[in-house]
Amino acid sequence: MHRLSRLTKPCQRAFRPLWIADPVASPAIHSSKQSSTQYSSASPEIIDDHHDMQRPPVTTFTEDEEMVRDAARLWANDVLKPVVREMDNDSKTNPEIIQGLFENGFMGMEIPDEFDGSGMNFTSAVLVVEELSRVDPSVSIMVDIHNTLTNNAVRFWGSDALKSKWLPRLATDCVSSFALSEAGSGTDAFAMKTTATPSPDGSYYTLNGEKLWISNSREAGVFLVFANANPSLKHKGITAFMVDANSEGVHVGKPEKKLGLRASSTCPVVFDNVKVDAADVLGEVGLGYKYCINILNEGRIGIAAQQIGVSCVLCIVLLIMESYLTFYHRHYKIAKGCFDIAMPYLNDRKSFGTKLADFQGMEHQYAQIATEIHAAEVMTYNACRMKENGLPFVKEASMVKLFASQVAEKAASKSIEWLGGVGFTQDLLAEKFFRDCKVGSIYEGTSNIQLQTIAKRIKDEYQ
Repeated sequence: MHRLSRLTKPCQRAFRPLWIADPVASPAIHSSKQSSTQYSSASPEIIDDHHDMQRPPVTTFTEDEEMVRDAARLWANDVLKPVVREMDNDSKTNPEIIQGLFENGFMGMEIPDEFDGSGMNFTSAVLVVEELSRVDPSVSIMVDIHNTLTNNAVRFWGSDALKSKWLPRLATDCVSSFALSEAGSGTDAFAMKTTATPSPDGSYYTLNGEKLWISNSREAGVFLVFANANPSLKHKGITAFMVDANSEGVHVGKPEKKLGLRASSTCPVVFDNVKVDAADVLGEVGLGYKYCINILNEGRIGIAAQQIGVSCVLCIVLLIMESYLTFYHRHYKIAKGCFDIAMPYLNDRKSFGTKLADFQGMEHQYAQIATEIHAAEVMTYNACRMKENGLPFVKEASMVKLFASQVAEKAASKSIEWLGGVGFTQDLLAEKFFRDCKVGSIYEGTSNIQLQTIAKRIKDEYQ
Protein backbone atom coordinates (compact mmCIF):
# COMPACT_ATOMS: atom_id res chain seq x y z
CA MET A 1 0.00 0.00 0.00
CA HIS A 2 1.29 3.47 -0.86
CA ARG A 3 2.42 5.82 1.89
CA LEU A 4 -0.48 8.16 1.09
CA SER A 5 -2.99 5.35 1.48
CA ARG A 6 -1.45 4.36 4.80
CA LEU A 7 -1.81 7.92 6.05
CA THR A 8 -5.45 8.33 5.10
CA LYS A 9 -6.80 4.83 5.68
CA PRO A 10 -7.40 5.25 9.43
CA CYS A 11 -9.68 8.25 8.86
CA GLN A 12 -10.74 7.89 5.25
CA ARG A 13 -14.35 8.79 4.61
CA ALA A 14 -16.54 9.48 1.64
CA PHE A 15 -16.52 13.06 0.49
CA ARG A 16 -19.98 14.54 0.22
CA PRO A 17 -20.22 18.31 0.44
CA LEU A 18 -22.89 18.97 3.04
CA TRP A 19 -24.12 22.17 1.49
CA ILE A 20 -25.65 20.27 -1.44
CA ALA A 21 -28.78 18.38 -0.55
CA ASP A 22 -28.72 15.93 -3.41
CA PRO A 23 -25.33 15.86 -5.16
CA VAL A 24 -25.33 14.41 -8.63
CA ALA A 25 -23.28 11.26 -8.98
CA SER A 26 -19.92 11.87 -10.63
CA PRO A 27 -17.44 9.32 -12.04
CA ALA A 28 -14.66 11.27 -10.36
CA ILE A 29 -15.91 10.53 -6.86
CA HIS A 30 -14.39 7.48 -5.19
CA SER A 31 -16.25 6.92 -1.96
CA SER A 32 -14.95 4.92 0.94
CA LYS A 33 -16.86 2.92 3.49
CA GLN A 34 -17.34 5.50 6.24
CA SER A 35 -19.81 8.32 5.79
CA SER A 36 -18.91 10.92 8.42
CA THR A 37 -17.29 14.08 7.02
CA GLN A 38 -15.36 16.62 9.08
CA TYR A 39 -14.01 19.97 7.97
CA SER A 40 -11.15 21.95 9.42
CA SER A 41 -11.78 25.57 10.21
CA ALA A 42 -10.52 28.40 12.35
CA SER A 43 -12.88 27.19 15.05
CA PRO A 44 -11.85 24.13 17.11
CA GLU A 45 -15.47 23.04 17.26
CA ILE A 46 -16.25 19.86 15.33
CA ILE A 47 -19.79 19.52 14.09
CA ASP A 48 -20.98 15.94 13.94
CA ASP A 49 -24.60 16.58 13.09
CA HIS A 50 -24.80 16.77 9.30
CA HIS A 51 -28.22 18.36 9.42
CA ASP A 52 -27.04 21.22 11.62
CA MET A 53 -23.83 21.92 9.78
CA GLN A 54 -23.85 25.22 7.95
CA ARG A 55 -22.42 25.74 4.50
CA PRO A 56 -18.58 25.63 4.85
CA PRO A 57 -16.23 27.86 2.85
CA VAL A 58 -14.72 26.31 -0.26
CA THR A 59 -11.28 26.97 1.24
CA THR A 60 -11.88 24.39 3.99
CA PHE A 61 -11.00 20.76 3.48
CA THR A 62 -11.86 17.33 4.83
CA GLU A 63 -9.42 15.61 7.15
CA ASP A 64 -8.27 13.34 4.32
CA GLU A 65 -7.64 16.31 2.04
CA GLU A 66 -5.61 18.06 4.72
CA MET A 67 -3.49 14.97 5.30
CA VAL A 68 -2.83 14.63 1.58
CA ARG A 69 -1.91 18.30 1.32
CA ASP A 70 0.43 18.10 4.31
CA ALA A 71 2.08 14.92 3.02
CA ALA A 72 2.72 16.55 -0.36
CA ARG A 73 4.10 19.70 1.29
CA LEU A 74 6.44 17.73 3.54
CA TRP A 75 7.79 15.59 0.69
CA ALA A 76 8.19 18.59 -1.61
CA ASN A 77 10.20 20.54 0.96
CA ASP A 78 12.31 17.65 2.26
CA VAL A 79 12.97 15.67 -0.92
CA LEU A 80 12.16 17.76 -3.97
CA LYS A 81 13.40 21.22 -2.99
CA PRO A 82 17.10 20.28 -2.60
CA VAL A 83 17.34 19.12 -6.24
CA VAL A 84 15.17 21.73 -8.00
CA ARG A 85 18.03 23.86 -9.31
CA GLU A 86 20.02 20.81 -10.38
CA MET A 87 17.11 19.39 -12.37
CA ASP A 88 16.40 22.78 -13.97
CA ASN A 89 20.05 23.13 -15.04
CA ASP A 90 20.13 19.55 -16.36
CA SER A 91 16.69 19.86 -18.01
CA LYS A 92 15.78 16.48 -16.59
CA THR A 93 13.72 15.10 -13.70
CA ASN A 94 15.72 12.81 -11.43
CA PRO A 95 14.51 9.19 -11.53
CA GLU A 96 14.52 9.19 -7.72
CA ILE A 97 11.98 12.03 -7.72
CA ILE A 98 9.68 10.13 -10.07
CA GLN A 99 10.01 7.04 -7.91
CA GLY A 100 9.14 9.12 -4.87
CA LEU A 101 5.99 10.43 -6.56
CA PHE A 102 4.80 6.87 -7.04
CA GLU A 103 5.87 5.63 -3.62
CA ASN A 104 3.92 8.43 -1.92
CA GLY A 105 0.79 7.75 -3.95
CA PHE A 106 0.83 11.10 -5.76
CA MET A 107 0.58 9.46 -9.20
CA GLY A 108 -2.59 7.51 -8.48
CA MET A 109 -4.64 10.04 -6.57
CA GLU A 110 -8.10 9.12 -7.86
CA ILE A 111 -7.33 5.54 -8.86
CA PRO A 112 -9.36 3.21 -6.60
CA ASP A 113 -7.74 1.01 -3.97
CA GLU A 114 -8.60 -2.10 -5.96
CA PHE A 115 -6.13 -0.94 -8.61
CA ASP A 116 -3.43 0.00 -6.06
CA GLY A 117 -4.32 3.69 -6.20
CA SER A 118 -4.74 6.20 -3.38
CA GLY A 119 -8.53 6.30 -3.76
CA MET A 120 -8.79 10.03 -3.09
CA ASN A 121 -11.02 12.72 -4.63
CA PHE A 122 -10.35 15.37 -7.27
CA THR A 123 -9.72 18.14 -4.76
CA SER A 124 -6.99 16.03 -3.15
CA ALA A 125 -5.30 15.61 -6.52
CA VAL A 126 -5.47 19.38 -7.09
CA LEU A 127 -4.00 20.07 -3.65
CA VAL A 128 -1.03 17.81 -4.43
CA VAL A 129 -0.42 19.67 -7.70
CA GLU A 130 -0.61 22.98 -5.84
CA GLU A 131 1.86 21.94 -3.15
CA LEU A 132 4.37 20.51 -5.63
CA SER A 133 4.09 23.67 -7.76
CA ARG A 134 5.08 25.72 -4.79
CA VAL A 135 8.49 24.02 -4.97
CA ASP A 136 8.87 22.96 -8.62
CA PRO A 137 6.20 23.40 -11.32
CA SER A 138 8.20 21.08 -13.61
CA VAL A 139 7.39 18.17 -11.33
CA SER A 140 3.82 19.25 -10.65
CA ILE A 141 2.96 19.26 -14.36
CA MET A 142 3.99 15.61 -14.60
CA VAL A 143 1.66 14.78 -11.72
CA ASP A 144 -1.14 16.95 -13.10
CA ILE A 145 -1.11 15.46 -16.61
CA HIS A 146 -0.82 11.94 -15.25
CA ASN A 147 -3.70 12.27 -12.77
CA THR A 148 -6.21 14.64 -14.36
CA LEU A 149 -5.79 13.55 -17.98
CA THR A 150 -4.59 9.97 -18.48
CA ASN A 151 -5.66 8.33 -15.23
CA ASN A 152 -9.11 9.86 -15.30
CA ALA A 153 -9.63 9.10 -18.98
CA VAL A 154 -8.94 5.42 -18.31
CA ARG A 155 -11.20 5.45 -15.25
CA PHE A 156 -14.07 7.16 -17.03
CA TRP A 157 -14.07 5.50 -20.44
CA GLY A 158 -11.68 2.54 -20.37
CA SER A 159 -13.00 -0.99 -20.70
CA ASP A 160 -12.65 -3.34 -17.73
CA ALA A 161 -9.72 -4.94 -19.50
CA LEU A 162 -7.97 -1.60 -20.04
CA LYS A 163 -8.55 -0.62 -16.43
CA SER A 164 -7.09 -3.89 -15.19
CA LYS A 165 -4.15 -3.58 -17.57
CA TRP A 166 -3.17 0.03 -16.98
CA LEU A 167 -4.56 1.46 -13.74
CA PRO A 168 -2.33 -0.63 -11.42
CA ARG A 169 0.73 0.41 -13.41
CA LEU A 170 -0.32 4.05 -13.65
CA ALA A 171 -0.65 4.07 -9.86
CA THR A 172 2.66 2.36 -9.11
CA ASP A 173 5.38 2.63 -11.76
CA CYS A 174 4.28 3.86 -15.20
CA VAL A 175 4.39 7.56 -16.18
CA SER A 176 1.82 8.51 -18.82
CA SER A 177 1.82 11.08 -21.60
CA PHE A 178 -1.10 12.81 -23.32
CA ALA A 179 -0.39 12.87 -27.06
CA LEU A 180 -2.76 15.32 -28.75
CA SER A 181 -0.97 18.35 -30.29
CA GLU A 182 0.63 18.37 -33.72
CA ALA A 183 2.48 20.91 -35.85
CA GLY A 184 -0.75 22.03 -37.51
CA SER A 185 -3.16 21.30 -34.69
CA GLY A 186 -2.37 23.11 -31.48
CA THR A 187 -5.35 25.23 -30.54
CA ASP A 188 -7.24 23.69 -33.48
CA ALA A 189 -6.63 20.27 -31.98
CA PHE A 190 -9.08 18.41 -34.18
CA ALA A 191 -7.20 19.31 -37.36
CA MET A 192 -4.79 16.50 -36.52
CA LYS A 193 -3.18 14.48 -39.29
CA THR A 194 -2.25 11.37 -37.30
CA THR A 195 -4.25 8.44 -38.61
CA ALA A 196 -5.34 5.10 -37.20
CA THR A 197 -6.06 2.72 -40.06
CA PRO A 198 -8.15 -0.30 -39.06
CA SER A 199 -7.04 -3.75 -40.21
CA PRO A 200 -9.31 -5.63 -42.63
CA ASP A 201 -10.62 -7.83 -39.83
CA GLY A 202 -10.84 -4.95 -37.34
CA SER A 203 -8.52 -6.65 -34.84
CA TYR A 204 -5.95 -3.85 -34.76
CA TYR A 205 -5.17 -0.31 -35.93
CA THR A 206 -2.03 1.07 -37.56
CA LEU A 207 -1.02 4.49 -36.27
CA ASN A 208 0.98 6.92 -38.40
CA GLY A 209 1.80 10.52 -37.60
CA GLU A 210 3.85 12.87 -35.47
CA LYS A 211 2.85 14.59 -32.24
CA LEU A 212 4.65 17.72 -31.00
CA TRP A 213 5.19 19.39 -27.61
CA ILE A 214 4.27 16.21 -25.75
CA SER A 215 4.89 16.52 -22.00
CA ASN A 216 6.25 13.56 -20.01
CA SER A 217 7.20 11.88 -23.27
CA ARG A 218 10.78 11.00 -22.32
CA GLU A 219 9.70 9.24 -19.13
CA ALA A 220 6.41 7.81 -20.40
CA GLY A 221 5.64 4.12 -20.31
CA VAL A 222 2.32 4.65 -22.06
CA PHE A 223 0.86 7.27 -24.39
CA LEU A 224 -2.78 8.27 -24.57
CA VAL A 225 -2.82 8.98 -28.30
CA PHE A 226 -5.52 10.71 -30.31
CA ALA A 227 -5.66 9.71 -33.98
CA ASN A 228 -8.27 9.79 -36.71
CA ALA A 229 -9.65 6.35 -37.54
CA ASN A 230 -11.88 7.74 -40.30
CA PRO A 231 -10.66 11.08 -41.73
CA SER A 232 -13.74 11.31 -43.98
CA LEU A 233 -15.78 11.95 -40.83
CA LYS A 234 -13.39 14.76 -39.80
CA HIS A 235 -13.38 15.23 -36.01
CA LYS A 236 -15.96 12.49 -35.56
CA GLY A 237 -13.36 9.97 -36.64
CA ILE A 238 -10.96 10.89 -33.83
CA THR A 239 -10.31 7.95 -31.53
CA ALA A 240 -8.27 7.53 -28.35
CA PHE A 241 -5.70 4.74 -27.96
CA MET A 242 -3.57 3.50 -25.08
CA VAL A 243 -0.19 2.87 -26.73
CA ASP A 244 2.65 1.13 -24.91
CA ALA A 245 5.79 3.26 -25.21
CA ASN A 246 7.79 0.12 -26.04
CA SER A 247 5.65 -0.66 -29.09
CA GLU A 248 7.59 -1.05 -32.31
CA GLY A 249 7.47 2.16 -34.33
CA VAL A 250 7.16 4.57 -31.40
CA HIS A 251 10.01 7.08 -31.52
CA VAL A 252 10.49 9.84 -28.93
CA GLY A 253 12.53 12.73 -30.29
CA LYS A 254 14.97 15.16 -28.71
CA PRO A 255 13.52 17.29 -25.88
CA GLU A 256 12.69 20.89 -26.70
CA LYS A 257 14.89 23.59 -25.17
CA LYS A 258 12.30 25.62 -23.31
CA LEU A 259 12.03 28.95 -21.52
CA GLY A 260 10.65 27.30 -18.38
CA LEU A 261 9.56 23.95 -16.93
CA ARG A 262 12.93 22.70 -18.11
CA ALA A 263 12.98 19.55 -15.99
CA SER A 264 9.72 18.50 -17.61
CA SER A 265 10.41 16.69 -20.86
CA THR A 266 8.63 18.07 -23.93
CA CYS A 267 9.42 16.07 -27.06
CA PRO A 268 8.09 15.19 -30.49
CA VAL A 269 6.73 11.65 -30.71
CA VAL A 270 6.57 9.80 -34.02
CA PHE A 271 4.23 6.87 -34.63
CA ASP A 272 5.55 4.92 -37.61
CA ASN A 273 3.25 2.04 -38.56
CA VAL A 274 2.54 1.32 -34.91
CA LYS A 275 0.22 -1.65 -34.50
CA VAL A 276 -2.32 -1.15 -31.71
CA ASP A 277 -4.73 -3.89 -30.70
CA ALA A 278 -8.42 -3.02 -30.97
CA ALA A 279 -8.71 -3.85 -27.28
CA ASP A 280 -6.47 -0.83 -26.58
CA VAL A 281 -9.01 1.63 -27.96
CA LEU A 282 -10.11 3.88 -25.10
CA GLY A 283 -13.89 4.10 -25.07
CA GLU A 284 -15.66 4.01 -28.42
CA VAL A 285 -14.24 4.55 -31.88
CA GLY A 286 -14.98 8.07 -33.09
CA LEU A 287 -15.66 9.57 -29.66
CA GLY A 288 -12.10 10.63 -28.95
CA TYR A 289 -12.91 14.27 -29.57
CA LYS A 290 -15.57 14.22 -26.87
CA TYR A 291 -13.27 12.51 -24.39
CA CYS A 292 -10.58 15.06 -25.16
CA ILE A 293 -12.86 18.04 -24.55
CA ASN A 294 -14.22 16.62 -21.30
CA ILE A 295 -10.89 15.62 -19.81
CA LEU A 296 -9.17 18.89 -20.71
CA ASN A 297 -11.81 20.76 -18.73
CA GLU A 298 -10.58 18.92 -15.64
CA GLY A 299 -6.98 19.48 -16.64
CA ARG A 300 -7.53 23.23 -16.71
CA ILE A 301 -8.41 23.21 -13.03
CA GLY A 302 -5.14 21.39 -12.41
CA ILE A 303 -3.23 24.03 -14.39
CA ALA A 304 -4.92 26.73 -12.31
CA ALA A 305 -3.69 24.98 -9.16
CA GLN A 306 -0.19 24.92 -10.61
CA GLN A 307 -0.29 28.64 -11.32
CA ILE A 308 -1.58 29.35 -7.80
CA GLY A 309 1.27 27.27 -6.42
CA VAL A 310 3.80 29.42 -8.23
CA SER A 311 2.13 32.65 -7.11
CA CYS A 312 1.97 31.51 -3.51
CA VAL A 313 5.69 31.38 -3.11
CA LEU A 314 5.05 35.09 -2.24
CA CYS A 315 1.89 35.02 -0.18
CA ILE A 316 2.77 32.72 2.67
CA VAL A 317 5.68 34.77 3.68
CA LEU A 318 3.54 37.86 3.76
CA LEU A 319 1.38 36.11 6.34
CA ILE A 320 4.39 34.90 8.28
CA MET A 321 5.81 38.41 8.25
CA GLU A 322 2.62 39.98 9.53
CA SER A 323 2.02 37.03 11.92
CA TYR A 324 -1.66 36.99 10.99
CA LEU A 325 -2.50 33.30 10.82
CA THR A 326 -0.01 30.49 11.20
CA PHE A 327 -2.52 28.22 9.46
CA TYR A 328 -1.89 30.05 6.20
CA HIS A 329 1.81 29.36 6.45
CA ARG A 330 0.87 25.77 5.76
CA HIS A 331 -1.79 26.64 3.23
CA TYR A 332 -0.80 29.34 0.90
CA LYS A 333 1.61 28.05 -3.83
CA ILE A 334 3.72 29.32 -9.09
CA ALA A 335 2.11 32.59 -7.50
CA LYS A 336 2.48 31.28 -3.95
CA GLY A 337 5.98 30.05 -4.66
CA CYS A 338 7.00 33.59 -5.54
CA PHE A 339 5.68 35.03 -2.28
CA ASP A 340 7.68 32.48 -0.31
CA ILE A 341 10.84 33.87 -1.86
CA ALA A 342 10.15 37.60 -1.96
CA MET A 343 8.41 38.41 1.30
CA PRO A 344 11.18 37.33 3.73
CA TYR A 345 13.53 39.54 1.74
CA LEU A 346 11.18 42.53 2.05
CA ASN A 347 10.91 41.89 5.77
CA ASP A 348 14.69 41.63 6.30
CA ARG A 349 16.06 44.22 3.91
CA LYS A 350 16.15 47.81 5.15
CA SER A 351 16.40 51.07 3.27
CA PHE A 352 16.77 54.41 5.04
CA GLY A 353 16.41 52.52 8.29
CA THR A 354 13.01 51.05 7.40
CA LYS A 355 12.10 47.55 6.32
CA LEU A 356 11.08 47.44 2.67
CA ALA A 357 7.90 45.64 3.70
CA ASP A 358 6.91 48.58 5.89
CA PHE A 359 6.88 51.19 3.14
CA GLN A 360 3.29 51.98 2.26
CA GLY A 361 4.02 51.73 -1.47
CA MET A 362 5.24 48.16 -0.95
CA GLU A 363 2.38 47.25 1.38
CA HIS A 364 -0.14 48.18 -1.27
CA GLN A 365 1.63 46.08 -3.88
CA TYR A 366 1.92 42.83 -1.95
CA ALA A 367 -1.56 43.27 -0.47
CA GLN A 368 -2.95 43.48 -4.00
CA ILE A 369 -1.09 40.36 -5.14
CA ALA A 370 -2.16 38.43 -2.05
CA THR A 371 -5.77 39.36 -2.72
CA GLU A 372 -5.58 38.15 -6.31
CA ILE A 373 -3.96 34.89 -5.25
CA HIS A 374 -6.74 34.30 -2.74
CA ALA A 375 -9.36 35.00 -5.42
CA ALA A 376 -7.70 32.43 -7.71
CA GLU A 377 -7.69 29.91 -4.86
CA VAL A 378 -11.38 30.36 -4.17
CA MET A 379 -12.18 29.99 -7.88
CA THR A 380 -10.07 26.83 -8.09
CA TYR A 381 -11.57 25.09 -5.08
CA ASN A 382 -15.07 26.07 -6.14
CA ALA A 383 -14.49 24.51 -9.57
CA CYS A 384 -13.22 21.37 -7.84
CA ARG A 385 -16.35 21.05 -5.73
CA MET A 386 -18.59 21.68 -8.73
CA LYS A 387 -16.81 18.95 -10.66
CA GLU A 388 -17.01 16.49 -7.76
CA ASN A 389 -20.75 17.03 -7.48
CA GLY A 390 -21.47 16.46 -11.14
CA LEU A 391 -22.37 20.10 -11.76
CA PRO A 392 -21.49 21.89 -15.03
CA PHE A 393 -18.06 23.47 -14.56
CA VAL A 394 -16.76 24.25 -18.07
CA LYS A 395 -17.13 28.01 -17.68
CA GLU A 396 -15.64 28.00 -14.20
CA ALA A 397 -12.69 25.84 -15.30
CA SER A 398 -11.92 28.25 -18.14
CA MET A 399 -12.31 31.26 -15.85
CA VAL A 400 -9.93 29.97 -13.21
CA LYS A 401 -7.38 28.74 -15.74
CA LEU A 402 -7.38 32.17 -17.38
CA PHE A 403 -7.29 34.15 -14.14
CA ALA A 404 -4.73 32.00 -12.31
CA SER A 405 -2.27 32.21 -15.23
CA GLN A 406 -2.59 36.01 -15.18
CA VAL A 407 -2.07 36.19 -11.42
CA ALA A 408 0.95 33.87 -11.59
CA GLU A 409 2.65 36.05 -14.22
CA LYS A 410 1.96 39.19 -12.22
CA ALA A 411 3.14 37.69 -8.93
CA ALA A 412 6.30 36.27 -10.47
CA SER A 413 7.16 39.54 -12.17
CA LYS A 414 6.52 41.62 -9.06
CA SER A 415 8.58 39.29 -6.88
CA ILE A 416 11.63 39.89 -9.05
CA GLU A 417 11.09 43.64 -8.86
CA TRP A 418 10.76 43.50 -5.07
CA LEU A 419 13.95 41.44 -4.77
CA GLY A 420 15.89 43.93 -6.87
CA GLY A 421 19.21 42.80 -8.31
CA VAL A 422 19.28 39.46 -6.52
CA GLY A 423 15.90 38.62 -8.03
CA PHE A 424 17.45 38.88 -11.48
CA THR A 425 20.11 36.30 -10.61
CA GLN A 426 19.91 32.55 -10.08
CA ASP A 427 20.81 32.90 -6.42
CA LEU A 428 17.09 32.58 -5.69
CA LEU A 429 14.40 30.62 -7.52
CA ALA A 430 12.36 33.72 -8.33
CA GLU A 431 13.68 33.86 -11.89
CA LYS A 432 12.79 30.19 -12.37
CA PHE A 433 9.20 30.75 -11.29
CA PHE A 434 9.06 33.72 -13.66
CA ARG A 435 10.12 31.44 -16.54
CA ASP A 436 7.92 28.55 -15.44
CA CYS A 437 4.66 30.45 -15.20
CA LYS A 438 4.55 31.84 -18.76
CA VAL A 439 3.32 28.61 -20.29
CA GLY A 440 0.21 28.80 -18.10
CA SER A 441 -1.41 31.08 -20.67
CA ILE A 442 -0.55 28.64 -23.48
CA TYR A 443 -0.95 24.95 -22.72
CA GLU A 444 -4.22 23.05 -22.20
CA GLY A 445 -6.02 25.87 -23.98
CA THR A 446 -4.61 29.34 -24.61
CA SER A 447 -6.00 32.37 -22.79
CA ASN A 448 -7.86 33.43 -25.94
CA ILE A 449 -9.53 30.02 -26.12
CA GLN A 450 -10.57 30.35 -22.47
CA LEU A 451 -12.08 33.75 -23.21
CA GLN A 452 -13.99 32.31 -26.15
CA THR A 453 -15.30 29.46 -24.02
CA ILE A 454 -16.39 31.84 -21.25
CA ALA A 455 -18.09 34.17 -23.72
CA LYS A 456 -19.96 31.32 -25.36
CA ARG A 457 -21.26 30.05 -22.02
CA ILE A 458 -22.34 33.53 -20.97
CA LYS A 459 -24.25 34.06 -24.24
CA ASP A 460 -25.95 30.68 -23.77
CA GLU A 461 -27.07 31.71 -20.28
CA TYR A 462 -28.81 34.81 -21.63
CA GLN A 463 -30.54 33.23 -24.61
